Amino acid sequence: MRTEARLFTGVAAFFAVTAAGYGWFSAEPAGTVALAVSFLMASLVAFFLHVQHRRRGPRAQDLPDAEVVDAAGPLDFFPPHSPWPVTAALGAVVLAVGVVYGLWLVLIGFGVLALAVCGLVFQYAGRGAQRSTSREEDPGPGPASPSSPSTRSP
Repeated sequence: MRTEARLFTGVAAFFAVTAAGYGWFSAEPAGTVALAVSFLMASLVAFFLHVQHRRRGPRAQDLPDAEVVDAAGPLDFFPPHSPWPVTAALGAVVLAVGVVYGLWLVLIGFGVLALAVCGLVFQYAGRGAQRSTSREEDPGPGPASPSSPSTRSP
């Protein structure tokens, strides 16, 4: 991901220079803001790719002497089914219709869309967590455990 991070860093630098030059010479705020937002979006992608490269290390595509076989294997986990994309689409539609019909519908659409985004983000959040089952950390139900039958109140 190092190559992609460098590419997006270059794109972000281009938009930064272009936004500064355009803002200086044209004094037109809409184009300047559009270029500045483009710089911010490219910077966000570059930052994400840089963090992923530091966290996961170099991929086979980043190594100059890598073979095609080095990149073989499973790519990642892809969920088989999820209700959240449909919920996000519904929230976006209600939000867009709310722009036409009124603020109350915008608020409902925003709430549904926020719920869907949180659902998408946290749907498989605990999937990679490993739980320890050793006896030292998890003694289980026993005489000292609060859930054992001898310590329960009637």
